[in-house]
Parts: sequence; structure tokens; C-alpha cells
Amino acid sequence: MERVWWLLPLLVALVVGGLCPLAGTLLLVQRRLFLVNLVSHAVLPGLAIALALRIDPGVGGVISGLAGALLAERFSGGSRPGQPGDEAVLNTVLAGFLGLGVLLIPLLGIRVDLEAVLFGDLLAAAPVDLWRSLMALAAMVLLLGFRYRHYVYLGVDPLGAASAGLPVQRLRLLLTFVTAFTVVSAMTAVGVVLVIGLMGAPALLALPGASSLRQALWRSAGLGTLLSGGGFLLAIQPWVNLPPGPLIGVLCLLLLPLQLARR
Repeated sequence: MERVWWLLPLLVALVVGGLCPLAGTLLLVQRRLFLVNLVSHAVLPGLAIALALRIDPGVGGVISGLAGALLAERFSGGSRPGQPGDEAVLNTVLAGFLGLGVLLIPLLGIRVDLEAVLFGDLLAAAPVDLWRSLMALAAMVLLLGFRYRHYVYLGVDPLGAASAGLPVQRLRLLLTFVTAFTVVSAMTAVGVVLVIGLMGAPALLALPGASSLRQALWRSAGLGTLLSGGGFLLAIQPWVNLPPGPLIGVLCLLLLPLQLARR
């Protein structure tokens, strides 16, 4: 068993690496990728409350992340992203939820490893982390399976989608929920901060030249799997010996020159 101690963390890294870019690609074509940044910080209050109540932290994180995203969309442009003042609203909600989470830790008298929450700890992955990641992946696959054409329309022409009678707000709410679930499931692998890069970088490289959204999703998921799994395997090498999460984040950064070259 000692020879395969790395198998469970590797499986978590591979699942998360394929999952995160799927959500990132859908959000990128809708010009809502900043939602990942918001949700990843808004999960902290829910995590703190869940730990205090001794329930699954993932449940609290998803609820809190979803609440932060809904609050931001309520006070911003909502159905028309990119309106003046939207960035100010998003940043204010982000800072408020992050500050609330930090305050709740001493107020509730709980102990939270903030470094692990923010930057991940793949080496400490447990079977429950793998199951949570697989459940988030299943939710994403079901969402794409039943609503793929709707998300294509929503990404190309959101106003036309609304005029055609598509449930735009419901579609965005479903994607927001799955995004929050994805962020929580990725906490063990890369943390709530570095998950932003894993959602964004593969999507940026996959979209140019893609003939369809489906092709872009496949490309981004494959690239994310290589980044996450390869980053983990590289990090545990004796001559490297670095934390896997931050290393995966650096590998995401190194993709940007490739994206510029493709342009």
C-alpha cells in the first residue's frame, strides 16, 4: 500500500483537472468568468458555519458560494453583464464574504487551516474528496447533457435567448450552483484561490480555433487534466518536492504565452 499512496491524490487531481475547465469554459463564453473568483472567496463563511455545526463543510461552502453569487447578480446588471458599476459590486461582495468568513472563525471558536483552504493540500486527500469531485463532475455532465443547446445560444446571444423564451435566469442559476459545487470539490486539490487559474487558463487556450462549444469543452477538459495530473506528479518527485496546488497554479500561468502565440 505504501507504494501507491499517491494514487488517491492523483485521482482527485485528474477529476478536478477535467471538471474545472468545463465550468470555466461555459462561464467564459458568457463573459461571467469573474463569477469563479467571487464564488471561490464566498465559500469561506459557509465552511466556517458548517464546521461549527459539525456538518459536511462542502454543503456550507456550496450554499455560501451560491448566496454570494446571487447577491452580486441581484445588485449588478444581472441579465446584462458588463454594465457600469458591476465590477465594483462584485468586488464589494467578494471582500465582504471573505471578511465575514475570517471573522466567523474566531467568533465561532473553530480551527480552520486557512492555508489548506486557500491553496489546497492534495497530499491530504481522502476518499470523501474524490467522491465529492465525482459528484460535481456528474452534475456538470448532466447539466451539459440536458441544456447544452441552451448554453450555446446563451453564450452567443443572451438577449436573443431571452427573447426566444429561454429561461435565462434559471440557466444561469443552475450554472452558478454547479460552479459553487465545483469550487468546493476543488478545494482539496488546488484551494479556493488557485481554482480560478485552473478554470480560466485551459478555457483561454481551448476556445481559439474551436469549431463548436462542444469541441472547446473537450479541449479545455483534456488540457486541465494534463495540467492538474502532471502538476501533481511533478510536485511529488524527490528532486522537486513542492506543494502540488501552487505548482499547478504556476503551470496555468505558463499557458498564457501559448495563448498569446495562438492569437
